[in-house]
Amino acid sequence: MPTRDDGLDPQAAALLEQLESGISAPSSTLSVESGRRILEELFAVDDPEPVGEVVDVEIQGPNGPIPLRIYAPEGDEPRPVLSFLHGGGWVRGSLDSYDGLCRRLTNRAGAVVVSVDYRRAPEHPFPAGFEDCYAATEWAATHAADLGGDPDRVAVGGDSAGGNLSAAVALAARDRGGPDLAHQLLVYPAVNAPSVRWFDSYDENGTGYFLEMDSVEWYLQQYCEPADAGNHYAFPLRARDLSGVPPATVVTAGYDPLRDEGEAYAERLSAAGVETERLHYDAQIHAFLSLYAYIDEGATAIDDVGERIGDVLGDA
Repeated sequence: MPTRDDGLDPQAAALLEQLESGISAPSSTLSVESGRRILEELFAVDDPEPVGEVVDVEIQGPNGPIPLRIYAPEGDEPRPVLSFLHGGGWVRGSLDSYDGLCRRLTNRAGAVVVSVDYRRAPEHPFPAGFEDCYAATEWAATHAADLGGDPDRVAVGGDSAGGNLSAAVALAARDRGGPDLAHQLLVYPAVNAPSVRWFDSYDENGTGYFLEMDSVEWYLQQYCEPADAGNHYAFPLRARDLSGVPPATVVTAGYDPLRDEGEAYAERLSAAGVETERLHYDAQIHAFLSLYAYIDEGATAIDDVGERIGDVLGDA
């Protein structure tokens, strides 16, 4: 059992010990299907919050249907709309595994949340999932009023691989003259190709803190080809120019191997003149928001993020 830093949140440490003692954490040693099943179980919430309405729909994407789950808060006034892109290394994660998080986020943000079931690797490598996310976000913006939302207050957001996809969608919306997004929410985003740039947090937190670097590299092998390392829709940190993208909220965790690349992306956004708010949780691990059933600060962070979205998009 690895020795961990004393600054780690005690609940996170206890969860990691449980995972090591018999409840397998998702890792690169599992089959694709086993990893998906375990993540579903780990992120499941026994008693998810009620919201005003939940509707499952299917839209036509660039290469077939894209399932969406739409969460609406109580009330009739036009709301902000958040296109939410789940994490899971582009391989795992689903509408169901993120149901609890999306419900809580809907209530705290007072927003319509459109959760996107994009195509996953390895069956559908880059750019399939990215193009699904772009199409779904474009659909959410076009249909915002029909959803009870405000077309002028549409945002994109997600965590981990979903943070990567959100940043990529924000870049594509700028490049393609697509939806005029009001904000991007990037929660511990995977925006860098380690083969191109190596960060200190990969060494500091790459073993023993839930997400491990061997898993990061395995996920990337499933998602894209080595030649994609220079593509800024695959790795937004590779973009030469970040100006003109929507204002951002970037969330990082102190014991996450992706910590430094998230901070580097926030710094580059700010340097490009993009209004950027950083929320850092020094004692936390990767995926702690999704693990809020085990880690109280995960619930607090969802509330913080929801309030942030409500604040920045709250005025019509």
